[in-house]
Amino acid sequence: MHGLLRSLWNEPRPPGARGPTWWDGALVVVCALAALTEGALRPDLPWPVPTVAVVAGLAPALLWRRTRPLLVVAAVFGSAIVLTLATGGGAGQMYATVYFLALPYALVRWGSGREVAAGAAIVLLSSSVDLFLDAAQAADLLGGAAVLFATGALGAALRYRGRARAREIDRARLLEREDIARELHDTIAHHVSAMAIRAQAGQAVARTRPEAAVEALAVIESEASRALGEMRTMVRALRRGEPAERAPSPHLGDLEELACRAGPGPAVEVEISGALHDLAPAVTAALHRLARESVTNARRHARDAGLVRVRVDADDASVRLSVSDDGDTGRLRPAAPPGYGIIGMAERAELLGGTCEAAPNPDGGWTVTAVLPRSGAPA
Repeated sequence: MHGLLRSLWNEPRPPGARGPTWWDGALVVVCALAALTEGALRPDLPWPVPTVAVVAGLAPALLWRRTRPLLVVAAVFGSAIVLTLATGGGAGQMYATVYFLALPYALVRWGSGREVAAGAAIVLLSSSVDLFLDAAQAADLLGGAAVLFATGALGAALRYRGRARAREIDRARLLEREDIARELHDTIAHHVSAMAIRAQAGQAVARTRPEAAVEALAVIESEASRALGEMRTMVRALRRGEPAERAPSPHLGDLEELACRAGPGPAVEVEISGALHDLAPAVTAALHRLARESVTNARRHARDAGLVRVRVDADDASVRLSVSDDGDTGRLRPAAPPGYGIIGMAERAELLGGTCEAAPNPDGGWTVTAVLPRSGAPA
């Protein structure tokens, strides 16, 4: 209990409180005119001049009820206390004071924990003064206290609803950033890795086989052009008012392009089997991205690897991707943390209700295994 009270006491102001607007100015004018009109039309109002002057004169305080809630509550209810004491409790109640209810609401909605506690003490003191000077109004004060409590409860509900909404927005932004990071890694990083591999191969054979170096430069140029094109597409999609250029989604037939026997790095074999014609488009695209990322990692990082095998097969419920190499795992750093590629692959599989794991083989090399549901529906 002590921890809860301490947390409420130390709670800061919620963000988003805006300053006075034209609507607030119109509200002030309406409240002031209502007080003046009521004072002119109610002959039974005790102490009409000071009562109307205070009620109408306090209306401009509504302008700062969001940015200075405690100051406004102190000014309005403090003035009410002074008026009550000055008239000995004889000042009559005005219907126009209904706008006072906006102040406890604003205090709970926009004030800090300390400001809410201090403002509640001021409101309670104001009610106690009325009760002490006019005991006959105890029932009315009890009803007024219930209305004030309901107003504060409404402010608290909207305050915490706004906080929950802010958390949802922050979570959505985080997920969107993670999605953008995955797309950047799976597209741009793939081309950059291919350029790095070709550049290393070109440097190795530049003196003995100039034609191979020229071929490597041509591949680097092609990969750079594709990377630049995809980067421009993503930038257009992220900027407002500029639609992205859409391209056909990758399909399993595109995996055959990963197979290669020549060039730097290990050879790549691709084997596809099973009923794969009715897979969800999201699953097909994910399999293509996972396979391409796994092959890129194997060709770039697998030490002394000679072959990378890509196998895709499916049953009635799921589709399985396996990418393995025959590299030397003993030369890898055992404490090396997983890269963003492995993290992105695991996240991509999890979004579709599947799994993706990367682990060393008992006889050497690494294997990436991904299992995705055919429908692509999250678990």
